[in-house]
Amino acid sequence: MEFHWWLTIVTFLPLAGSLVILLLPKDKINLIRGFATGITALSLAVSIFIWTQFSTGASGYQLVDKIPWIKDIGISYYLGIDGMSMLLIFLTTLLCAIACLASYTIPKRVKEYFSLLLLLETGMLGVFVSLDLVLFYVFWEIVLVPMYFLIGIWGHERKLYAAIKFFIYTLVGSLFMLVGILALYFASGLNTFSIPDLIAGSAAFKGWVFGVPVFGAMLFGFAIKVPSFPFHTWLPDAHVEAPAPISVLLAGVLLKMGGYGILRIGIGILPEAALWWAPIIGILGVIGIVYGAFCSLVQKDLKKLIAYTSVNHMGFVMLAAAAYIMTGAQSALNGAVLVMFNHGMTTGLLFLLVGYIYERSHTREISKLPGLANSIPIIAIMMIIASFASIGLPALSGFVGEFLAMSSAYLANAWWAWVSVIGIIVNGGVMLWMMQRVMFGQANAKIKTFGDITFREFISATPLLGFIFFVGMFPQPILNMLTMVTMNIKVM
Repeated sequence: MEFHWWLTIVTFLPLAGSLVILLLPKDKINLIRGFATGITALSLAVSIFIWTQFSTGASGYQLVDKIPWIKDIGISYYLGIDGMSMLLIFLTTLLCAIACLASYTIPKRVKEYFSLLLLLETGMLGVFVSLDLVLFYVFWEIVLVPMYFLIGIWGHERKLYAAIKFFIYTLVGSLFMLVGILALYFASGLNTFSIPDLIAGSAAFKGWVFGVPVFGAMLFGFAIKVPSFPFHTWLPDAHVEAPAPISVLLAGVLLKMGGYGILRIGIGILPEAALWWAPIIGILGVIGIVYGAFCSLVQKDLKKLIAYTSVNHMGFVMLAAAAYIMTGAQSALNGAVLVMFNHGMTTGLLFLLVGYIYERSHTREISKLPGLANSIPIIAIMMIIASFASIGLPALSGFVGEFLAMSSAYLANAWWAWVSVIGIIVNGGVMLWMMQRVMFGQANAKIKTFGDITFREFISATPLLGFIFFVGMFPQPILNMLTMVTMNIKVM
């Protein structure tokens, strides 16, 4: 039995905060907001402390918490982290703190909103720290419930449609994933759901007859969450209808759960089957890159445009994952994780800024938003920087991950890299065209009355802006976190 407490604290602190908020009087709105902000800030502080305790040169999992849960069938309360999960824990706590600050303008049912937001944080963190497949699945499903209500209650005009579509897609994928988990448990003969033990015993899963369909079932569940083409159609609706702070978490964290699952569980436990699926994963990645770019090209809604760029960017995660399976190159794994981390920062900032613009204009229609740079110059500058990072401008964070993904993809299959270039070019053109239409031109009388960024909005946005520059110019500290991850995710 091992227990270090810190992973348990960072995971369940938001849940404790969620329960306390339910006990507060609903008319004490400022108290509820302040308490929720304090909990997310404390969670962020704990994740930073955990980072200071993390050793980049150590193999295996660190800060492990492990106690038996249901002994008879080998289920344990088993938490642990490596460099990949450490980065995603920090990303989650940072974006949750920012989303909480950005949620001060939520007008109704404030108590329920912040309670669900904190519950959502616990679910997302639990996915990234779980080293038991049943525990992983429990946290995966917990995320579904608060996100459904956060979209369905506080969303926009078609909120119920978007919430139900999100729920159905994710639930169907989860059921396939559950079948895969049970298949791994019974086939292993180890009487355990421990991810490290199943990886160590992966020899039991050799053979195409078992491994290929099981990997496919789990890939289906993870690909929906990525979201990979053709399972992506829930994403634009969810983004457009969700409140801006929830869009930040949806793009910044929830999509990463799918990529994390493919790497940690799919490739880690079933490396032989992964080799069979690698060409399909790579092709889906290439299609996502090109398809997402062309879909964003025709969007009239600013939020929907950015949502389709997420399909484009997460295609690089699939592409790099396929390249890692086929080549085993460290650069491929680095590219997949770094794209996830950078996409969370960059697209999270874009959705945050779109929320600021919507609060002032009450529209997301691009044709109705010319000349914003004249009235809200600071927000406009942030939007331009985030857009440049999104298209992979050198010295900004987006460049490093996509470069690693593309270079490793070229080693695996040169055609994947060549075709993906089309998506990169189109996506760059889309973002530049969007900036030209929204930021510049002749502003109408209403836009001229907009006030620029407030102090609360500035505090929310600047951490993401800082990481865009830091990771773009000094990526090595982040890459150092990933040096030993290949020991936990071995390929054939």
